[in-house]
Amino acid sequence: MASRRRPLSIKTGREDSGSGVEEKEGGEGKGTDNGEITEAEEAEEEEEEEEEEEPVSPAGRLFLQPRFNCHIVSVMGCGKRLDVDAVKAGLEVTLVRHPRFSSIQVSDEKPLRWVRTKVNVEDHVIIPDLDPNATSANPDKVVEDYVASLSSTTMDHSRPLWDLHILNFVTSEAAAVAILRIHHSLGDGISLMSLFLACTRQCSDPDRLPSLPDARSSTAANSRSGILELLLWVWAGLVLAWHTLVDVVLFTATLAFVKDTRTPLVGMEGVEFHPKRFLHRTVSLDDIKDIKKAMNCTVNDVLVGITSAGLSRYLDRRYGEGDDVKKEKKRLPANIRLRTALLVNIRRTPGIHALAEMMEKGKGGGAKWGNKLGYMVLQFPIAIFEDPLEYIRRGKAIAERKKNSLEAVFTYWSAWVIVKIFGIEAAAALCRRMVTHTTVSFSNIVGPIEKIGFCGHPVVYIAPSVYGHPHALTLHFQSYTNTMKIVVAVDELTIPNPNQLLDDLTESLRLIKDAIPRS
Repeated sequence: MASRRRPLSIKTGREDSGSGVEEKEGGEGKGTDNGEITEAEEAEEEEEEEEEEEPVSPAGRLFLQPRFNCHIVSVMGCGKRLDVDAVKAGLEVTLVRHPRFSSIQVSDEKPLRWVRTKVNVEDHVIIPDLDPNATSANPDKVVEDYVASLSSTTMDHSRPLWDLHILNFVTSEAAAVAILRIHHSLGDGISLMSLFLACTRQCSDPDRLPSLPDARSSTAANSRSGILELLLWVWAGLVLAWHTLVDVVLFTATLAFVKDTRTPLVGMEGVEFHPKRFLHRTVSLDDIKDIKKAMNCTVNDVLVGITSAGLSRYLDRRYGEGDDVKKEKKRLPANIRLRTALLVNIRRTPGIHALAEMMEKGKGGGAKWGNKLGYMVLQFPIAIFEDPLEYIRRGKAIAERKKNSLEAVFTYWSAWVIVKIFGIEAAAALCRRMVTHTTVSFSNIVGPIEKIGFCGHPVVYIAPSVYGHPHALTLHFQSYTNTMKIVVAVDELTIPNPNQLLDDLTESLRLIKDAIPRS
């Protein structure tokens, strides 16, 4: 039985919400031509009602607060001109069938909740009227300016909170560009990326879903047994507890009074309301894997090291601006504290196949969905090292240390308790305070290992980012086949030369790659 859909014109006050429940309260003898409703039908109707309405999670409500109104924006380059009718038809049978993408947020006498509604795809697919002379002269700049303009706009909350913008002109990297914008209250970035991938198919086999890299465990088979194994387990538990305790203390200190060093990367008050500029650069994923293999670490460890090196180079240059100093002289102050407030989804992300099945059925099914996020504070080493590999060594040490901690779980449950006791406004104020005491937002998202197609259009690149949070710099890494996109979102009042920052990040990767030992 299909879910009942509410009309798109629904107001914040729901007028017909109680009718289905009231009819069932009498139990037997209600509502059918044949008399009684069977238990199976009643159970199915109850399940539909539950799926039709669902409370907005505390993290989802956080992303709706005025000073934390976050939107995810993903720029997607396509290998051929976009067929708008084909895209709309594809959305009808994929994204629109997902409960979050066919629901609006309603708050009347009940708490804020998701309510299913009828989606008119025409309202969500936007084709802007742009100057053809500009798109011919400098198409990359037109795309960049258009995406930046989205960051100064809000979404219509009377409709499901997503839209797709189609720019059908050739750029330096693609034959056309699609920009998918989603309100962060719909889900976390990794889950939303998985959902997007569930809407695509492999270019080599249009009937197959994309595949992600294997998440191989680094834990070798343990031949130890008996008392030695027990002692190792006890020791590991003690280390985990100690690291968690230390991280909780440091997190609380950050929330209370510990701030990052006031570097040229720190935004001014109200930076969350400033328009952001989004730029991206493509590097080789094989180069990153070569470093990973040579240093016996993970891709995440390498990315932390590259980020540390790139930010160090950029800040060294900014601190030296206007100084008559020799190029070799180090201008970077010592003991810079520069950290990221890393969002961690403590709920297991639904698999691509489960999400594809969810959209096929138009119901939630067994796939869990929603924001279940904790924070983890991670510090980037900021210094100029003679040996470029030192950034990777330190990045590995930092990442390994954070993996052996339950900081994110603690912060999630702490936020949950604060919301329950003091309300979402208090939780939002504390969350914003913690974020403003750090410098940068950072994320790494794993993409498919083969070329994919979106509604029949080959995808050339994927460049996601986010805006609406109080950071002047957001840094994302997005893998796709054998490439890695480095994506920055910047407040230009704070970082007026974002292309230079991308240059420093890519140059840092090259220097580290050149420094690895040759076998």
